[in-house]
Amino acid sequence: MQLTVCLPQKILIQTGVVKVTAESAHGLFCLLPRHIDCLTVLVPGLLTYLTPEGSEKFLAIDEGILVKCGEQVRVSTRHGIQGQDLLDLQRQVRQHFQTLDEQERRTRAALAKLEAGLVRHFITDLS
Repeated sequence: MQLTVCLPQKILIQTGVVKVTAESAHGLFCLLPRHIDCLTVLVPGLLTYLTPEGSEKFLAIDEGILVKCGEQVRVSTRHGIQGQDLLDLQRQVRQHFQTLDEQERRTRAALAKLEAGLVRHFITDLS
């Protein structure tokens, strides 16, 4: 099978695989080459795939959509992080969330300044 994982800004993975394991709202599932074509909504979690060489790879993903059509398995998600092993992946995910938290904090501060400026503008126009 051919696995393609797409993020909004790039293609994260495009590789041959013999097995894909992911999680939907209905639970964990596994796709093998002769699996019936399907479409499912993915929940945040691990996507695991097995390469033809026999190595197991891990990918942490956000919510997304998985489509299996013939030999193609396509995943579209907002965030995806690759790791060499589960410990490395856990470290990277933790670091990614810290970065997102900091960006969110800065965005909230910028919005508060904009709102305060807008209120000041209305007050000075009314006086």
